[in-house]
Amino acid sequence: MKVTQEFVERMICPACRAKVRLKEDGSAIKCVGCRRVYPIEGEIIVMLPEKATIEDEDAAPSTA
Repeated sequence: MKVTQEFVERMICPACRAKVRLKEDGSAIKCVGCRRVYPIEGEIIVMLPEKATIEDEDAAPSTA
């Protein structure tokens, strides 16, 4: 099952309880509150705050 925006809209950030959005490239979801980025590994969203990175508001997409 591919992770869709409709699926992600039902989720909240486990760290701050704000809404999350699917990143444009589909590689992760990003919290609109605390800016944590939760990776998608395979088709699994890793919603662990200790696995998340924090991204600046205007951060350019990573090439890694």
